[in-house]
Amino acid sequence: MATAQDVLLPDIGDFSEVEVIEILVQPGDQVSVDQSLITLESDKATMEIPSPLAGEVTSLAVKVGDKLSQGDLVLILKPQAPAAAAQADAPVAASEESSEEQSPAEIESIPAPVTEPEAVGPRPGEAERRRAPVPTRPEDLAAIAKGRKPHASPAVRRFARELGVDLTLVEGSGPKHRILKTDIQDYVRKTLARGAAGVPGTGLPFQLPAAPEIDYAKFGEVELAPLPRIKKISGRRLHLNWLSIPHVTHHDAADITDLEAFRNSQREAATAAGVKLTFLSILLKAVAKALEQFPNLKASLTGDGERLVLKYFTHLGVAVDTPEGLVVPVIRDVDKKGVYQLARELTEASAKAREGKLLPGDTQGGCFTVSNLGGIGGTAFTPIINAPEVAILGISQTKPVWNGNNFVPRLVLPMSLSYDHRVIDGAEAARFTGQLRELLEDIRSLLF
Repeated sequence: MATAQDVLLPDIGDFSEVEVIEILVQPGDQVSVDQSLITLESDKATMEIPSPLAGEVTSLAVKVGDKLSQGDLVLILKPQAPAAAAQADAPVAASEESSEEQSPAEIESIPAPVTEPEAVGPRPGEAERRRAPVPTRPEDLAAIAKGRKPHASPAVRRFARELGVDLTLVEGSGPKHRILKTDIQDYVRKTLARGAAGVPGTGLPFQLPAAPEIDYAKFGEVELAPLPRIKKISGRRLHLNWLSIPHVTHHDAADITDLEAFRNSQREAATAAGVKLTFLSILLKAVAKALEQFPNLKASLTGDGERLVLKYFTHLGVAVDTPEGLVVPVIRDVDKKGVYQLARELTEASAKAREGKLLPGDTQGGCFTVSNLGGIGGTAFTPIINAPEVAILGISQTKPVWNGNNFVPRLVLPMSLSYDHRVIDGAEAARFTGQLRELLEDIRSLLF
């Protein structure tokens, strides 16, 4: 019986205390000569350590995160039995009739090969002595063995780790199905396009590396405070949307001086009707009108990313700031309602949001979202798309106009449109904000 042998870390050059980042074998695995056992990573390189001999792994002496130097114990291996090795290395028989084992004397006495050898009858024990079929090459066996690590170079493995991609899910296009960097890129691109779920709670097929834990207490006094439930829920969605949607933000501005003058002139009539006529209610009406001309901006991609779902309704989400975090109630059929009715529904939805009384149906079915920071401040921002929508409009604080000599009494509204570049291109986004600008600058255009 073969004696177990220690497998030590060989000379890896001018490196010491190199971190183990991957264990490629487990106890009980059969390994072949030069098969990779572990992966090390220094600040300059990533390297796989090969096995010096074939055999069975009996135990591991390292774990991920350990620091190794030359001569450190990696694992213990029981070498392959000599008989088994000899059998594996024996020459292939030319035919079944001539595949019996023979002594050197018998081999020397064999005459030159003839075209048709004489048939030989069965002998006692022939079945036991008959040579087994030549096995598949060790590297091929290892490639298909259960638990075998995917075939990829250290650089490709590192690239996959950085993206959080599970290499067992990637099909290699290189020689012997070796996984290339382009294979990982194609896998990520295709998986994101079809919206496949892989990591619980994110909808992503891969998991980004976790942020390192830092002991902030060593710098000063700290306190741990729980993150509000709404921020936990919305945070996961925002993170997913930011990672999975190719965002582009287009900035524009509209002169709303005349619009504000009209709104102020309607305050008494609105109060008599029991509503507070806000700028946001008029903005929603203008957005709905603009979306009639640009239906792609209120569409959604199908799960496979191959088609658009065009919507013949206009339900608009409105981001509401609450003590617990951001929520987005949906105002339905905005295109069919007047500004007074929209003002009432906005007031009711905002109150329900701040009181935590929104029902699940109150936040579903939106086609397009408006986020208004104009009452707080700022000149522009890049709002994150609220998937499965493909666009969101951000509104900032109005500002006066400088004409080169002095400030003129005009109110200019900054607008920031974030859009999904898979669906909307820059020209369409610019045309949409241009149409919206015209509607806001001349309120009479909403009548037609």
